Amino acid sequence: MTSALQAIRAHRARLLDCTLCPDVIGPVVSGQAVVSPVLLVGQAPGAREGPAGKPFAWTAGKTLFKWFAGIGLEEGAFRERVYMAAVCRCFPGKNPKGGDRVPDAQEIENCARWLHAELHLLRPRLILPVGKLAIGRFFPLARLDAVIGRTLRVRAGDHEADLIALPHPSGASTWHRVEPGKTLLARALALIDAHPAWRELRDPTRECVETVHPKEAT
Repeated sequence: MTSALQAIRAHRARLLDCTLCPDVIGPVVSGQAVVSPVLLVGQAPGAREGPAGKPFAWTAGKTLFKWFAGIGLEEGAFRERVYMAAVCRCFPGKNPKGGDRVPDAQEIENCARWLHAELHLLRPRLILPVGKLAIGRFFPLARLDAVIGRTLRVRAGDHEADLIALPHPSGASTWHRVEPGKTLLARALALIDAHPAWRELRDPTRECVETVHPKEAT
């Protein structure tokens, strides 16, 4: 096991023990301990992800992994080769008006320390933020159609990385199913497919990726 893998494994163990936010619903949800050139950043887990013990474990995940399967990585391979982070790592709970509650500013700030550490440890070459909340952590966001379908160069902690944003795959959103979202999503996926970091992940030798499976990382 390399020092990089040891470091991300130790980071994940600390993350899983986090109790900073009193109003969220645990457990902490994290992807596998993976040293990867690609970092996916979601928004926050839903009610199903905590019991499942992994991000994007329900309906939105089925759509998301269908997108990635179309450019060469099925769900199992993706989870083993891409580090999966999020703006917030615990289920925020339900909004009394319907849907999931959006994490508040303090909760986002509390969880930012984990994302900052991951950026420092992994130094990813490609960042894939999914949804407005995640995109906004890296790039001032006015409208999805101004960002999705482009490759952006962003400051990511103490280094620079390419960013290719994706819309949230929630079934409650129609943005990615109608124009211009449908075309812009296809363009974004084509950009990911062509990116050197993604192509490394598709290489069967996978020398760029080291993984600790969940049972090993506890």
